Amino acid sequence: MGSLPYVVEDLHGILQLFSDGSIYRCQNIDFPPFPLEDEDGSVEWKDYCYDKLHDLHLRIYKPKSITTKLPVINYLHGGGFCVGSFAWPHVHNLCLRMSSSLDAIVVATDYRLAPEHRVPSALDDSLCALKWLQGCCDDHHVINNVDCFDFDRVFIIGDSSGGNIAHHLAVRLGPGSSELTPIKIRGYVMLAPFFGGTKRTKSEEQGLPEKFLNMDTIDTFWRMSLPVGKTTDHPFANPFGPNSPSLELVKLDPILIIAGENEVLKDRVKLYAQRLKELGKIARYVEFQGKEHGFLFDEPHCKASESLFNLIKDFMVEFSS
Repeated sequence: MGSLPYVVEDLHGILQLFSDGSIYRCQNIDFPPFPLEDEDGSVEWKDYCYDKLHDLHLRIYKPKSITTKLPVINYLHGGGFCVGSFAWPHVHNLCLRMSSSLDAIVVATDYRLAPEHRVPSALDDSLCALKWLQGCCDDHHVINNVDCFDFDRVFIIGDSSGGNIAHHLAVRLGPGSSELTPIKIRGYVMLAPFFGGTKRTKSEEQGLPEKFLNMDTIDTFWRMSLPVGKTTDHPFANPFGPNSPSLELVKLDPILIIAGENEVLKDRVKLYAQRLKELGKIARYVEFQGKEHGFLFDEPHCKASESLFNLIKDFMVEFSS
């Protein structure tokens, strides 16, 4: 008789990979309570299927009182490529606030998750969602009030692994995203983008004591999301790794890069921004003192979160023309 399957990767009991390749995903996560944004119902939202083959959906948020065309934000959630969804309450909350505070239409996209679907599946799906949106630009039968979408002012906001996807979209699409016409991406906002590398940074070696993220969890994410047997110097994890294509001649749209002073990934995010600047790209790095990974979710109305929303708003205004 063969031995029973055993756990080879365990992500806090939420996601487990077994020796026979089977997967367990917890469907009833106990999310911490928090105040609901948009209690007055000023933002409406609706789900759409953008990929029937893989049963993938996105959620569109729109302010109810629209008097002019609004910029479009494509939001890509985090979760180490392994967990997460626009339907998770803290993500839904953030998208409600982005729509109301930034006076924008928010398109929150789900993508296939690892380890069932390892990278670059998440990138492929995110691009597929943008192409679905492109196909809806002049189709009033799919999205209600599509005329209020200003497809000439589109911004990608990616959180953690979503920030990683945003980087690869920026490289893949190039400035202005000509292949998505009439959609024109004006810039990217990366909230603590999830990158890796076999050589540890100082903040990774120190292992700053965050509430929800540490190096053990980060390493587990990478083992489950990268192609089997690949290291964190894989081009999808490390954009400046030894096997990654040079970005010297690659033109990119402007990028706003955010990190918290107390997060494990801080130095890697900062290094990413520095390398882009050295290559002559428009890359702005802002670090929030005393903050950890995901502070925008944990403390949505703290001073730093308010400042971050203002930064994003100013960034969108600056690069909208």
